[in-house]
Amino acid sequence: MASSSPNEITDLLLAWSNGDRNALDRLAPLVHQELHRLAHSYMRKEGVGNILQTTALVNEAYLRLIDSSRTHWRDRAHFFAVSAQLMRHILVDFARARRNLKRGGATQVPLDEALTVSPERSPDIVALDDALNALAKLDDRQGKIVELRFFGGLTEQEIAEVLKVSPRTVSSDWSLARSWLLRELDKTARQ
Repeated sequence: MASSSPNEITDLLLAWSNGDRNALDRLAPLVHQELHRLAHSYMRKEGVGNILQTTALVNEAYLRLIDSSRTHWRDRAHFFAVSAQLMRHILVDFARARRNLKRGGATQVPLDEALTVSPERSPDIVALDDALNALAKLDDRQGKIVELRFFGGLTEQEIAEVLKVSPRTVSSDWSLARSWLLRELDKTARQ
């Protein structure tokens, strides 16, 4: 992939939003590598037993992004925030379907372990999604920070850019959100 600037991606997204079909053809190779990085970041945490591959996740997210051509993209950060959200939904849908196939459900793994998961361990993505939805009701920004970091693999600096806050705010909110989620996942694991 040729190196591209954030402005180039933003310009192509805006052109695509305004109906320029050629912009999508030029945009696709520019964002593919970044989507693959986001997907790989999460799939690395999924562990050995996962049958969903990074490429399949990227392809599904890409198809859904193309299908959302009516979205009015603001900029590159908006695009990758939506991409992270789509990947979250794809992964949760996949985990729910996989859980329904298994009798007895999935193994629960605390968020601390999920964030530093070894290849042998996989977080209970459904429990994390449920807790994240509850967190978003209490504090939407903290919910978005967790989604962007955990599901999107974004750095604190990238999250700050997406949410238009300082990296220090992201760091503080991440710390609070992580503590809250740890308590919620612990409660769920005991039930």
